[in-house]
Amino acid sequence: MNGIANFFKESYIELVSKVTWPSWKELQSSSILVLVGTIIIASVVFIMDYVFGINSATSLWRGFLGWIYEII
Repeated sequence: MNGIANFFKESYIELVSKVTWPSWKELQSSSILVLVGTIIIASVVFIMDYVFGINSATSLWRGFLGWIYEII
């Protein structure tokens, strides 16, 4: 039981004194970077799904290729 208490005590000391936490400005810039990256990746996936998405004929979401196959 002493080992578990020692682990939590050392973990707390390390988190308080040895870890370098980001400043508020660094945290905001990193969050904006993650948000922009997420929007870009989601847009690329949306475009790929729209272009190559071929679903059933009754679906509203057929994609561009589904629309071409409907014409042919």
